[in-house]
Amino acid sequence: MEWNPQTLQFLSETFLHTLSPAPEPRRRAESALVDAADRPNFALAVLRLIAEPSIDEQIRQAAAVNFKNHLRHRWSPSDDNAAPIIDSEKGQIKSLIVPLMLSTSPKIQSQLSEALALISNHDFPKSWPDLLPELVASLQKVSLASDYASINGILGTANSIFKKFRFQYKTNDLLLDLKYCLDNFAAPLLEIFLKTASLIDSAANSGANLRPLFESQRLCCRIFYSLNFQELPEFFEDHMNQWMTEFRKYLTTGYPALEGSGPDGVMVVDELRAAVCENINLYMEKNEEEFQGYLNDFALAVWTLLGNVSQLSSRDRLAITAIKFLTTISTSVHHALFAGEGVIPQICQGIVIPNVRLRDDDEELFDMNYIEFIRRDMEGSDIDTRRRMACELLKGIAMHYGDAVRSIVSAQIQILLSSFAANPGENWKDKDCAIYLVVSLATKKAGSSYVSTELVDVQSFFESVIVPELQSPDVNGYPMLKAGAFKFFTMFRAQISKHAVLRFFQDLVRFLAAESNVVHSYAASCIEKLLLVKDDGGRARYTSADINPIFPMLMNNLFNALKFPESEENQYVMKCIMRVLGVADISVDVARVCIEGLTSLLGEVCKNPKNPVFNHYIFESVAILVKRACERDLSLISVFEASLFPRLEIILANGVTEFFPYTFQLLAQLVELNRPPITPIYMQIFEILLSPESWERGANVPALVRLLQAFLQKAPNEISQGDRLTKVLGIFDKLIKSRSTSEQGFYVLNTVIENLQYDVISPYISHIWAALFSVLQQNRTVKLIKSLLIFMSLFLIKHGSSNVVDTMNSVQPGIFIVIMNQFWIPNLKLITGSIELKLTAVASTKLICESPVLLDPAASESWGKMVDSITTLLSRPEQDRVEEDPDMPDITENVGYTATFVRLHNAGKKEEDPLKDIRDPREFFVSSLSHLSALSPGRYPKVISEKVDPANQTALLQLCNTYNLKIV
Repeated sequence: MEWNPQTLQFLSETFLHTLSPAPEPRRRAESALVDAADRPNFALAVLRLIAEPSIDEQIRQAAAVNFKNHLRHRWSPSDDNAAPIIDSEKGQIKSLIVPLMLSTSPKIQSQLSEALALISNHDFPKSWPDLLPELVASLQKVSLASDYASINGILGTANSIFKKFRFQYKTNDLLLDLKYCLDNFAAPLLEIFLKTASLIDSAANSGANLRPLFESQRLCCRIFYSLNFQELPEFFEDHMNQWMTEFRKYLTTGYPALEGSGPDGVMVVDELRAAVCENINLYMEKNEEEFQGYLNDFALAVWTLLGNVSQLSSRDRLAITAIKFLTTISTSVHHALFAGEGVIPQICQGIVIPNVRLRDDDEELFDMNYIEFIRRDMEGSDIDTRRRMACELLKGIAMHYGDAVRSIVSAQIQILLSSFAANPGENWKDKDCAIYLVVSLATKKAGSSYVSTELVDVQSFFESVIVPELQSPDVNGYPMLKAGAFKFFTMFRAQISKHAVLRFFQDLVRFLAAESNVVHSYAASCIEKLLLVKDDGGRARYTSADINPIFPMLMNNLFNALKFPESEENQYVMKCIMRVLGVADISVDVARVCIEGLTSLLGEVCKNPKNPVFNHYIFESVAILVKRACERDLSLISVFEASLFPRLEIILANGVTEFFPYTFQLLAQLVELNRPPITPIYMQIFEILLSPESWERGANVPALVRLLQAFLQKAPNEISQGDRLTKVLGIFDKLIKSRSTSEQGFYVLNTVIENLQYDVISPYISHIWAALFSVLQQNRTVKLIKSLLIFMSLFLIKHGSSNVVDTMNSVQPGIFIVIMNQFWIPNLKLITGSIELKLTAVASTKLICESPVLLDPAASESWGKMVDSITTLLSRPEQDRVEEDPDMPDITENVGYTATFVRLHNAGKKEEDPLKDIRDPREFFVSSLSHLSALSPGRYPKVISEKVDPANQTALLQLCNTYNLKIV
């Protein structure tokens, strides 16, 4: 795109139209920009438009936003469809962006600063060595003029660039980049920080505009945090006193000119103080030895500051960072700061209780945004709230002064409960505060859901404090107090006796009808968690007998709870429905009512899927209902089909792609429950399943494979007819060639081998081996080799070792011995899973005891090595023989519909053991060897002594002794 007056006019008019309130010109303009974005030098032209002072500010701002987003997708595109910005254009953008950023208005400056940070993420410092020197030179120039608009623009940009040092793992490359930044920026940073500090000191009481100065210091503090995050740099250690002197001053000095100007002025000062608290907390955590000389002064300063921080939500960040600093001290070797007379009571009364008490903001969040309230309160994401941080401080002090903390907090809880008892209507928040203290200071046993507390006796606290709330006739009264009671009930569910729980179970069900979204969510969550409680020995504490008496009322209230405003897609209620259906006795009548309710919900969410967690639990609920009801009465399959098929048809016909994997898994479940012959409607689905179009979306593949496996198991005769098997193997062929789906290809192949007769598959065996050998040449990953071993073992078990050897050698003469020596023997030890271990061990044993290829004396070395591998597999624990799989990527939890595939636990494929008649693979191994050796006495012990590892010889002898067998 050439820069000329026509380009300027086109871009300015187009960006103007993107701001139009009328949809048609706005859409045309957006489309024109999308087309123009593919042309070379588009980004450069937009940047030049932004630099034109004659163009309206709004147009330039819209262009700046477009420029930033264009760079995000095109500077280093991960999407093959996005044309990258060419190098010559990149060079010109880099040369223009810094001076332009410094000369524009604040709104445009912020967009260009973000754009610059995007470029630096990819290019800085190696491909943009001029950036930092240019920023430093610019900073020094604008500093001379005390131009704080430009100073803060540069510092904001530097802050964005240096943030990477907080989040990336420490590597040599990262440390080299950090050294480069420190060498260039540490000294100028201190220089501007001290200059600004001096200006603040001289202007503090003059009424001058302090805001840009405080913003400058805040940015300096954030840069300080980034540059110090990995380790303490020498420059900062040498100049620590200068930094710390100013930090302490900002925590101890009042700034009435700002703080007296209203909430905005207070926030400006608070943000700087919060940044200081984060810095001193970082030094306390990472540089404790170097920092200890300043510790006492800062502890006193932060303590004093906290006493003056009001409960306004606008001051939360300062309160939280300050409390966090004190918490870090409490868990360090300097905890004696809290040992002084009266310190812990002061902390409890002056910091903890005020910050734990409910505020107006909490009540507003409870009423207006129940999902966010629960996320913070129940799901532990409130670590950055005052309530949680205040309790973390108490926990930290309790690490060294547990008795003192328990004594003081227990007394405080009793004071709060007495206050409530004196006037429940006025002082209900005191009771909520008492419950919160007990819940938040409880300790969780590692690796379990068991929670304990030494503050109160759980059973008596439950009876005296919680039960009155559960028995309240008004389910809508004091909802926040009810929510706190349910939270206690949920947390201490394992300690509260079954007898006590069953007395109040009906009350829990009653509260599902509460109008408060939080209350009926917490009631549902409490019921759901109770049904998971296990007694010693792993037996479920609550069974169908416990919930059957109230089951109709329970299900009615759960489904009705989904009719409350804002709870139409309440995931806590839906999860409870799933859990109840997994425990209760499912009669025919119940199954009919429940499937109607669930399919009605399914019909609604199909129109606009919004909450992936809620939707997942709907499908899980359908799956568990189908599974458990059909266990009792197979005739219910037709009822489920009649209700589900219309909904599943809508999903497929309307392209509700988020639900495709769920749909295919439910169909697989229904196919598996049917008795042969499979009905025509399922065979129609099978024909759709065989079409290549069905397999184009990667997210569908695991579910489609699951469905294909179900058909292979239930309709082997139908699949053998016509060209269906050819199409099935075509699917296998496609899946096996891709790294991401090769494992799924083996699932298809294994199911074919397991369920179809040998005469049906024999015409295709050569093709199968050829496809596998081809993939093996290109993709020798551990996962692929393990899958190949399992397939070969299954083939051998089902159709004999001679068929395995002969069919492989027919593709390429002598290939079997090569595959066995290069892949089977060395990798057998990597097999995991009890069924897979038994399958491969038995198949390998049959190979060495039955196959003429290995029984030939010329193959004695391979025979001995295979014995060695089988012994390793059977005698050593998994962690000793299996190294971490290098092929497995790091898997992070997928949230929402970006997940490639979500498995339905309750519609899972039941693992079949192809060797049910062999109980113990170890006994089978030594018994087979013993029998073989008896046919040729003296031959095999010699091979074992020469070819088997000495440690494995000992293990083999132990196995023989275990089963009272000998190898002669």
